[in-house]
Amino acid sequence: MISLSDLRKFKAEGRKFSCLTCYDASMAKAMEIAEIDTILIGDSLGMCIQGRDSTLPVTVEDMIYHTAAVRRGNNHAFIFTDLPFMSYATLNDALASAKSVMQAGAHMVKLEGGAWLSETVSTLTRNGIPVCVHLGLTPQSVHVFGGYKVQARTRETADQLIADCKAVVDAGAAVLLLECVPAQVGKEISELFPNTPVIGIGAGVDTDGQVLVVQDMLGLTFGRVAKFVRNFMKEQSGETAILDAFKAYHVAVMEQSFPAKEHTFQIEL
Repeated sequence: MISLSDLRKFKAEGRKFSCLTCYDASMAKAMEIAEIDTILIGDSLGMCIQGRDSTLPVTVEDMIYHTAAVRRGNNHAFIFTDLPFMSYATLNDALASAKSVMQAGAHMVKLEGGAWLSETVSTLTRNGIPVCVHLGLTPQSVHVFGGYKVQARTRETADQLIADCKAVVDAGAAVLLLECVPAQVGKEISELFPNTPVIGIGAGVDTDGQVLVVQDMLGLTFGRVAKFVRNFMKEQSGETAILDAFKAYHVAVMEQSFPAKEHTFQIEL
């Protein structure tokens, strides 16, 4: 089974790693066979599984249920679980929520935020709970951002994002996840933190790992498709098409053919 130490080793060696969201045991088993390195049980399940229009209604109980299902189906990947909206508003809330999903099978929890999360990150880490901090476009704050928009589009806002990354890494964050930022910013942050693996989604090819929502990469998104998505399913055929799509995604991440330029935000700062 892949561990946090392995992710750090991958970064040191320049070996890219793959990540997909997952919410059930059968998909988890397929990802194990395809050797997907890491799995995120995302609060994206609110939209992908529950049919909601945002991640905000998702509960800790939802995350516990889906984490346990995924963990039972996969003995290979390193597993992250989101702490959902307002489940880590206080230190006590954060500890209780993290304890629950870790006991369900997660190896790490993921929180959305910036420097203001530092005390929470430090407290969780001190209590033996590894933390990934999600920065850039953070869906739980979609109403603050006024929609799903590219972040860190100027030098000033990019520098603020870098400062937020430094604050949470100094507090103990073991992994960073960057969403919807210019490729240049993804590269800068990955290089600035040599001991902290950085996962990107819409953050360019130079982050240490890549993540996609599984429904997106299987072509099960109906309506507008995000710029950073590639449909790996349409390249496959036959009875093992889903498994082959997972394998193709893993290889594309490893070979750095995904994300390509058309999947990234090229903005000069």
